[in-house]
Amino acid sequence: MKKEYSLSKALPVLFGFFIVGFVDLVGIANSYVKKDFELSDTMANLLPMMVFLWFAVFAVPTGLLMNSIGRKKTVLLSMLVTFIALIIPLVAYSFVGMLVAFSLIGIGNTILQVSVNPLLSNVVSGDRLTSSLTLGQFIKALAAFFGPIICIYATSGLGTWIYIFAVYAAILLIAALWLYLTKIEESPAKEKTSSFVGCFKLLKDKIILILFLGIVFVVGIDVGLNTAIPKFLMERFGIPLEKAGLGSSLYFISRLTGTLAGAILLVKFSGRTFLILSMVVAISAMSAILFVFNIWIVLVLIFLVGLAIANVFSILFSFALQRIPDRANEVSGLLIMGIAGGAVILPVMGGLSDHFGQVGGLVVLLCSMIYLLLSALSLQKLK
Repeated sequence: MKKEYSLSKALPVLFGFFIVGFVDLVGIANSYVKKDFELSDTMANLLPMMVFLWFAVFAVPTGLLMNSIGRKKTVLLSMLVTFIALIIPLVAYSFVGMLVAFSLIGIGNTILQVSVNPLLSNVVSGDRLTSSLTLGQFIKALAAFFGPIICIYATSGLGTWIYIFAVYAAILLIAALWLYLTKIEESPAKEKTSSFVGCFKLLKDKIILILFLGIVFVVGIDVGLNTAIPKFLMERFGIPLEKAGLGSSLYFISRLTGTLAGAILLVKFSGRTFLILSMVVAISAMSAILFVFNIWIVLVLIFLVGLAIANVFSILFSFALQRIPDRANEVSGLLIMGIAGGAVILPVMGGLSDHFGQVGGLVVLLCSMIYLLLSALSLQKLK
């Protein structure tokens, strides 16, 4: 039976995506922790490693856990873990304390990303799911956008950046209470209890394998662009780091704009058609970036790439959830594990950049985009 769209039930689930955005706190904290404890780059970079390591470790087990306790309880569990993580810096601000805190943030975020996407499918009908997941990504991006602003307020108004954790903890409590008080019906699990081996056997489904690899590549593109854009601008145009960093900000704004537009357009257009058009734009813009030597044109092209990439993650996720709906929990776990896999692209980019300059690294991202286009062309519309 087709479920009716319930805004009152969808809103608290969508607000969970704002909590997902807390993971971007690691980017803000990295510089402060390095300065406060006089760390080397190598030591400071342990913080992001502590976050993303857990996507590989906990994603699939979380998918199996949902089969036992349900999606809503799993989301609430993730919020409990994240809340504990946010309290640690407030009571024990040390480098070891921060490593523990960000490990828990990584674990909580993994559990949340695995569970909040299929939970949304409990309150949103199939024809609205892709658009709703895209709206969730927009809300997640809002959290990343407001993070530096909250940090500036905490530093100037409250005396120390550490109080950003208190602000986030308060927001999280509101989100958890709102979701806890919202009645969401979960069908008695048609999903049978599965094992790790059974979960990975889902990759035998050719479409699921294509979508899993798609998640790996789109995450790699996103992280790779954030890393490479400032370096590329400095190398090609000789501008200082302070100005080159604005290229990453432009890319972030374009993604924020793209997810908002996608949430509206995907109500009317099929995800497959939208994905094909998006990748054509992304490949065209990225190819042009490699050969254009006018900085203003390059910035416009970076904006176009961000717009085109913005909705790919949610479209692929929606396809996978609808592909095997009775095993959506395990499918979600597999796909979120792909976030950790996306980190594999960075060393490849680094190796080519060392030999051929930043253009060599961008070629890796262009090849990733071509894979996504070929994947979209090979997929039939999901029913």
